[in-house]
Amino acid sequence: MSDIPLGVLDLAPISSGSTAADALRNSIDLARHAERLGYARYWFAEHHLNPGVAGTSPAVVLALTAAATSTIRLGSGAVQLGHRTALSTVEEFGLIDALHPGRFDLGLGRSGGRPPGGQASPPATATPVVDGRAPNGLLIPPRFSFERLLGSPRIALQRRLLLLPDATSQDYAEQIDDILALLAGTYRSPEGVEAHVVPGEGADVDVWILGSSGGQSAEVAGARGLRFAANYHVSPATVLEAVDGYRARFKPSASLDAPYVSVSADVVVAEDDARARELATGYGLWVRSIRTAEGAIPFPTPEEARAHAWTDEDRALVQDRVDTQFVGSPARVADLLEQLQEATGADELLVTTITHDHTDRVRSYELLAEEWRRRGHSAPSS
Repeated sequence: MSDIPLGVLDLAPISSGSTAADALRNSIDLARHAERLGYARYWFAEHHLNPGVAGTSPAVVLALTAAATSTIRLGSGAVQLGHRTALSTVEEFGLIDALHPGRFDLGLGRSGGRPPGGQASPPATATPVVDGRAPNGLLIPPRFSFERLLGSPRIALQRRLLLLPDATSQDYAEQIDDILALLAGTYRSPEGVEAHVVPGEGADVDVWILGSSGGQSAEVAGARGLRFAANYHVSPATVLEAVDGYRARFKPSASLDAPYVSVSADVVVAEDDARARELATGYGLWVRSIRTAEGAIPFPTPEEARAHAWTDEDRALVQDRVDTQFVGSPARVADLLEQLQEATGADELLVTTITHDHTDRVRSYELLAEEWRRRGHSAPSS
């Protein structure tokens, strides 16, 4: 296997009994550790109205993290364009790039309370899945329906609070084109009026598209020759469809002459499998809170998680995510990550780890970096 870099995806999780301030300080501290351990990039997600997640504004947290680090590449995973404009997005990243040039990835996603619709049909080129497994044995669980989540009152409220009255989201493909034009300094309105963003125009950022399926996000990324990040940790059932859809539509661009894919995974690493399983005990209950549309709860302790009375409906709701979380010793998790890379052909992997205690989360990333380096991948000595 060729050299495969590892990156970090951070939600700035709030643990039970702690505060948002604790979570943000922990995330900045983890970014420092990730830089020391040789992780290739550190991305922050964007979530709203979630009691257990402090990452509401990637650009703000990235600015704070850039000031606390010096070399690691930083990015958004992803800016939710459903409630933003192209101009506001380019201005935000232009500001932080002005002070920390050449360090940022602008990851863009369709989400943000955007109503269903406008999806492209994925091409019929997906890697075959037999009995729930990819050809190399990677688990591909049954598809999860997000309709319950998208149709929830909380998501409707999120959309109403994030958008100005009577505002509608711009077509996603047009929005991406506007962002690219504003960054390049080539923007013209339909009436022929120029717009130049300062700071922002000419910003040295890499644009990524994040997607969970082979639909519109994969199509936009491929057609415009952009980097693509597929989400095994969010929608493991559709990861192969996503990467195949992107590659099938890829056209070389000025910034990229061949497809480039990152794939994410949820992992928890400890010295042995039993300890890792204990640290991951709260994961199922945390995922349940998201998929019931309550919003992510503060991440529970193992004892709090074990106290939950699980129903068959609960278990079915989270089964695909629990089954595809990579939990165990460094060797076990590295084996599973290599299997994910082989199945998807990923150029790099993005790992996200949540444990109740910050020290356990840092240790998980340390153990994984050591094992990844031992196997000859990108994780230089600390």
